[in-house]
Amino acid sequence: MPRSGVETQARPDGGSEDLPDYGLIESFFFAYRDFVGDADRILLEYGFGRAHHRVLHFVARRPGMTVAELLDVLRITKQSLNRVLKELVGKGFIRQEEGRDDRRRRLLHPTEAGRDLAVRLAQLQTRRLRAALAACDGSAGREAARRFLLAVMDPRGARGVQDGARPARIGR
Repeated sequence: MPRSGVETQARPDGGSEDLPDYGLIESFFFAYRDFVGDADRILLEYGFGRAHHRVLHFVARRPGMTVAELLDVLRITKQSLNRVLKELVGKGFIRQEEGRDDRRRRLLHPTEAGRDLAVRLAQLQTRRLRAALAACDGSAGREAARRFLLAVMDPRGARGVQDGARPARIGR
C-alpha cells in the first residue's frame, strides 16, 4: 500500500470515472510549476510575485481596464488587489487615471517599464509553450491545448481569456 494511503491502481484505458488520474494531475502540477517558475525568477529581481505578474499581464493586455474589471477577471478580493497594485504603481510599472465620465472609476495603464516587463515575461513563457507545442504536432497541438485548457477552466474564469487565433500585441 502506498505511504499516502491512496489507492494507485494502474489504469490500462488511461482513465476511469472512479479512479483519479494521478499521472495527468501530477503532469499538470509540474507543468504549471515550470511554466510559472521561469517568470518567478525574473519577478524576484523586482521583489514581485505571481500576483504582481497576473495584474501586470492583464493591465498590459487591456490598457485602460478598470479596477472592477480586473477584479472580475482575476476573481480576487479588493484588499488583495490593492496591496499588489500599490506596489506596482509605487515602483512605476502601472499608472492609474480617473475615469473621464466617472471620476470614481480608476483606469489602469502599464507604464513603459510595465509594458516591457510584461512582454519580457510573456516572451519567456511563450518560448516554453512553443517548445512544448512543437513536440505535439505544432498548430494542431496548439488548438488542442487551447481547447483542453478552456475545458479545464471554470466557465466564469474563461471570460478572462481573449479569443483569437493569433496572440495580440501588448498595448502600445
